Amino acid sequence: MDPQTELKIEQIISARWIIPVVPEGAILNNYSVAIGGKRILALLPTAQVADRYPDVPRTSLDEHALIPGLVNAHGHTPMSLFRGIADDVPLLEWLQQHIWPLEGKFVSEEFVHQGAELAIAEMLLGGTTCFADMYFFPDAVARAATSAHIRTQLASPVLDFPTVWGQNADEYIFKATELHDDYRNSELVYTAFGPHAPYTVSDAPLRKIMTLAEELDIPIHMHVHETASEVAEAVEQTGQRPMQRLAGLGLLSPRLVCVHATQLTAAEIELIHTEGVHVVHCPESNLKLASGFCPVGDLLASGVNVALGTDGCASNNDLDMFSEMRTAALLAKGVAGDAGTLPAAGALQMATLNGARALGMDNLIGSIETGKFADLTAVRLDTLNALPLYNPISHLVYNTGSSQVSHVWVGGRAVVEAGQLTTLEPATIRETARHWQKAISETHS
Repeated sequence: MDPQTELKIEQIISARWIIPVVPEGAILNNYSVAIGGKRILALLPTAQVADRYPDVPRTSLDEHALIPGLVNAHGHTPMSLFRGIADDVPLLEWLQQHIWPLEGKFVSEEFVHQGAELAIAEMLLGGTTCFADMYFFPDAVARAATSAHIRTQLASPVLDFPTVWGQNADEYIFKATELHDDYRNSELVYTAFGPHAPYTVSDAPLRKIMTLAEELDIPIHMHVHETASEVAEAVEQTGQRPMQRLAGLGLLSPRLVCVHATQLTAAEIELIHTEGVHVVHCPESNLKLASGFCPVGDLLASGVNVALGTDGCASNNDLDMFSEMRTAALLAKGVAGDAGTLPAAGALQMATLNGARALGMDNLIGSIETGKFADLTAVRLDTLNALPLYNPISHLVYNTGSSQVSHVWVGGRAVVEAGQLTTLEPATIRETARHWQKAISETHS
């Protein structure tokens, strides 16, 4: 190691197992991560640490797996305040009769900021260090994320119709560019365009977004082919499936992140692969709303990058990426009729590196590699449900609960220590959540 690099090492984290994700399935036994200047500077056997770096502060996690911080590639964090408000109804009824009326009544900058804080607290405690978000008042989410010291990519929503956040597509797009300008130099807040869905955004705004995304070099994050009825209605009204329309507009590219994608033909899967489009799979939300099954096995077999997201708390109802990994792996096997579809290591990669890749951030996060940000999650594997232990990756996907997360670092800064938040105040978050619960309960039955 270069002597200058040694001088920059500021802390070392040692773990029983390090799961770097690259290469897929690798397990480093009794290894350590050396950190300096927010970045990973080296990985080395723990046996070498005491002699080489006797004076560097060290965290020893003797019964833990150290993994890259989890990347929740799709959600609507402020909707944590609607958790459980409209369960067990189909998507359109859920949206039109419950969620949209509630949003019209309650959504404000304060609602968004406080809902985002609640969600961020849950995510950090569950090992998530980066999340993609699409919701109104994204600047309020940005402030919450910055204060809590979590990484985020904010896909500013764009729709054809007026909401509390804007009057028309041009205003939404303008606000998205403003947000980008405000945070273009941030290491925590990144931006994207968030056209809501093909059925809520017309051609002209999509063309404008495509041009601006190219100029600003940022992604386009969009709900696409979420339900069979969405696709059928598009065919009835336009004669085209939504994916066909997006292709005709030239929107399919490595910038596009398609969320849900439960309704895909073989030809569409090949088209997605050819154009380098990313897919975000939200298995638990799709199951709860009976939206359909994303063909994860076929997508992966075709070489499509598939990431993992929770969606919002109003349709999930949690932000637990460990649960999401397990559901994704099991569902993929059932849909494909093949127990080898999406093995544990692949599910972990979906929740880390694939998510970073979909967000265009895989050069920064998503794996434990030198030069990347030290976004790390430590998981206890000495709990009774984790014994006996033959393969830590198997346990992380198939039986770990988010409550087993003990430590979380974002850019080398500890944001969870011994299961406790260090950048947020849980008592205050509980108080504000109860305030909103009372207000919403009084108007919704």
